[in-house]
Amino acid sequence: MAERVLVIGSGGREHALAWKLAQSPHIQQVLVAPGNAGTASSGKISNSEVSVSNHSILAQFCKDHNVGLVVVGPEVPLAAGVVDDLVAAGVPCFGPSARAAQLEASKSFSKAFMDRHNIPTARWSSFTDAQEACSYICQATFPALVVKASGLAAGKGVIVARDQDEACQAVLEIMKDKAFGAAGETVVVEELLEGEEVSCLCFSDGTTVSPMPPAQDHKRLQDGDQGPNTGGMGAYCPTPQVSKEMLQEIREAVLQRTVDGMKEEGAPYVGVLYAGLMLTKQGPKVLEYNCRFGDPECQVLMPLLKSDLYEVLQSTLQGRLASSAPLWQEDSSAVAVVMASAGYPGSYKTGVEVTGLSQLEELGVQLFHAGTALRHGLLVSSGGRVLTVTAVRSSLETALHAANQGAAAVGFAGAVYRRDIGHRAIGHLARHGALIGSCRPLTCAVSTRGLTYKDSGVDIAAGNRLVDLIKPMAKATSRSGCNAELGGFAGLFDLKAAGFSDPILVSGTDGVGTKLKIAQACGQHGTLGQDLVAMCVNDVLAQGAEPLFFLDYFSCGRLDVAVASSVIQGIARGCEMAGCALLGGETAEMPGAYGPGEYDLAGFCVGAVERAALLPRLGDVCEGDLLVGVASSGVHSNGFSLVRKVLERAGLDHRSPAPFGKAGETMGDVLLTPTKIYSRLLLPILRSGVVKAYAHITGGGLLENIPRVLPQGLAVDLDASRWNIPPVFSWLHKEGGLSQEEMGRTFNCGLGAVLVVSPPDAQRVLRQLQAQEEAWIVGSLSHKQPGAETVVVRNLAPSLRVPRAQPCGDLGGRQDGAAHGDSGAPRRRTRVGVLISGTGTNLQALMELAKRPSSSAEIVVVISNRPGVLGLKRASLAAIQTRVVDHKLYGSRAEFDGTIDRVLEEFGVEVVCLAGFMRILTGTFVKKWNGKLLNIHPSLLPSFKGVNAQKQALQAGARVTGCTVHFVAEEVDAGAIIVQEAVPVLVSDTEESLSDRIREAEHRAFPAALELVAGGAVRLGEDGCIAWSAAPLG
Repeated sequence: MAERVLVIGSGGREHALAWKLAQSPHIQQVLVAPGNAGTASSGKISNSEVSVSNHSILAQFCKDHNVGLVVVGPEVPLAAGVVDDLVAAGVPCFGPSARAAQLEASKSFSKAFMDRHNIPTARWSSFTDAQEACSYICQATFPALVVKASGLAAGKGVIVARDQDEACQAVLEIMKDKAFGAAGETVVVEELLEGEEVSCLCFSDGTTVSPMPPAQDHKRLQDGDQGPNTGGMGAYCPTPQVSKEMLQEIREAVLQRTVDGMKEEGAPYVGVLYAGLMLTKQGPKVLEYNCRFGDPECQVLMPLLKSDLYEVLQSTLQGRLASSAPLWQEDSSAVAVVMASAGYPGSYKTGVEVTGLSQLEELGVQLFHAGTALRHGLLVSSGGRVLTVTAVRSSLETALHAANQGAAAVGFAGAVYRRDIGHRAIGHLARHGALIGSCRPLTCAVSTRGLTYKDSGVDIAAGNRLVDLIKPMAKATSRSGCNAELGGFAGLFDLKAAGFSDPILVSGTDGVGTKLKIAQACGQHGTLGQDLVAMCVNDVLAQGAEPLFFLDYFSCGRLDVAVASSVIQGIARGCEMAGCALLGGETAEMPGAYGPGEYDLAGFCVGAVERAALLPRLGDVCEGDLLVGVASSGVHSNGFSLVRKVLERAGLDHRSPAPFGKAGETMGDVLLTPTKIYSRLLLPILRSGVVKAYAHITGGGLLENIPRVLPQGLAVDLDASRWNIPPVFSWLHKEGGLSQEEMGRTFNCGLGAVLVVSPPDAQRVLRQLQAQEEAWIVGSLSHKQPGAETVVVRNLAPSLRVPRAQPCGDLGGRQDGAAHGDSGAPRRRTRVGVLISGTGTNLQALMELAKRPSSSAEIVVVISNRPGVLGLKRASLAAIQTRVVDHKLYGSRAEFDGTIDRVLEEFGVEVVCLAGFMRILTGTFVKKWNGKLLNIHPSLLPSFKGVNAQKQALQAGARVTGCTVHFVAEEVDAGAIIVQEAVPVLVSDTEESLSDRIREAEHRAFPAALELVAGGAVRLGEDGCIAWSAAPLG
């Protein structure tokens, strides 16, 4: 009978396992808990909402739903004993027991085990006393520079120090400061090894090992192993660095010896054993063990597995590996490219739409989902690592090319991925003149062949893919006179077919300036196309011309097809809005001319106007004519160099909540508001003959653009009180300290276009405009007196100072903790729980806030994971209930977190504050309290994440640091930011003095953030970003 299998986990590894299991004829259904969008509904595969942390509930679910096998993906459930509990309940489960999983869960255990069984590894020692560890570091006869928290620390518990002082500091951070919670109660200090890392995995049935092909992970974010460390940006398999002879040595001296040793010690190892190895000059040495498949190694191993995975797992569980070893493809290489969110491994935006997946099947590559979700029928990002594209080909070079092709085809704004996965193998083979795959010559070794254009950095194939993608976009813009077919040497336009009899051609060209920088930082490229079209089309309109066709120029250092197609899709949409055809363009890939992720844009528009309708009609424009202003959408596309300078001065960036505008908008969202295109609105009015002149308010602002369409001798008198000025301009004026003249000369200040009409026609024109757009009579023309200014804008400064209609959401500007004034009306206060581990100085600040009658917060319980700490005394003196949940009394993190959760539920807690709580919370807990869990970090995130932030700031030479209150996300220090307060770094600062001043800022920022959340002014939006409300929700 066909089986139902349950896979535990939610990443790319689990999708790969489910994908391979679903291919088995023995499998009826594969359930994945909790899974992701890729496993939600795909043939035999679907997601399950069963709790995987409560093993009793999980076992009962398996029995109730006839689950014949459970496969565990991540390490935490294994260490928590899920295999033991399920097997005891009669549910077959693939993976090692909790005792066997100590090989990963306890580094001190694994190192001692390797010593006992003569398994090659770095020299080491473990300590429970920080001073002893530091003495060992200083006295060791080898570089004892690797410091590890012994327990599980979500992959972040290893610090590789540069010198002995840094290694000792790492010990203090882990043991004294509890940087990794209980995981660091014991530290391992070991020798720093040199060489190349590889991953060697095997199936083990407790007696026999069956090695998998060796693989290599790529931890660094960027090509060339540059950038920060990540969870893994890709992998390839097999690794040519590991010869057959070396693999046999690894099998005997590491894998088999490990399994024999575990059996000898009464903890038979059944499951997947992962040995992370360093290939040193003395031979392979074990860096660490993992007790499960790696991620992304699993995504290259599963496609290479020829055998039925279900049969392999059953053979492993039944002790039959010696007679039924799995088979692997021998003539192929696999490359997996991980696509991550913009900003990863730091803070990143979720909810970004992902498109283009239908093309991957045609390209012959496999897609594995990780941080994805389905929202309102759309596939969106929900994590840092979002997708893995895997290609299997006859050689490593062709597999890499195919995987990169697949990644480029995915429409995922701001996606970050490496294009050089396997570069070490390619270099190894080139150096050794080796062969690849099934003994095929390595075609990518430059030393054995001539150069190609692609070797210089220009990918013609990528350019061709881009053209194929944008052809239908251009086709959709066809109009009379032009069918917008791309591919020729030049574009054609038939003026007669467009209905012109005596036309004059009008051309315009423009770019979008440094608005590009904002878009590139945000990873939002789709609106720039409308900006580009608008800047050109609105200029052509100034001559009274109808825009006919448009051409674009896109230049970059390395062509990212997804980004380029997003930009050009925006251009096509802009052309449709303007009524012109996208007739052609140029994509220029120029290696070395631009930095990674950078590109530039230029646009060219050609229009036509009948000779008799040409504008401006300078002879008709006269004193007394009225000026009709048409609303802009905001900054449009001018002045962004100054905008970015103001942002910097205000201590904000594109991710910061916008202190104006709609609730939940970031600065990036507001600033990327696309430029309005006025052609369809204005052309009928311009053709009516009542408009004497039209000025596009572009670069040069109000002061320089209106005079461009006026005869000499006339002056412009504008009254800013007559039109609505968008809040962004008020903010720029205030935060930048910009003068009235600077505002008028740089920005449109709310007017995107100005029409000159005679007084009798003004009201008719105004009514026509107001039927579709905001418009006002904003001024008039007068005789220009000698020496007088050509343009005078009255009431601009007072209009810019008008209070905003929505709260500004000042990041740290308020220090009284109150987000709203006290109206005197009774309010329901939000019930708050505070988790602590020590003295509770931030707790004291939160309690002071809650004492205020105007506060929206009520602290109902304080929970400590350590008994007898000063924070508990502070709470008791304030008559607040306290509880101690000692982590040492619990067998697993899940059990400990479950108890915390029950206490919070008991007190009806609605918001949780982490005030010096030195424990790493499980993903299950964080997900449950998503949007209700606040933490404070001693830096201005996203800078200086993790431990020792003050030291990082000093070492980086930062002139400003501070503190950040943010919602807690599963990734460390990556949640949405609520409040920040800056602290200057003084020349005389030590780590201690800087910490003291940051702590003072924390005592102001944390209460302010709590009040914003408790009062309903701030919440976590569905997209993972801050959402601001205009009024308290309580």
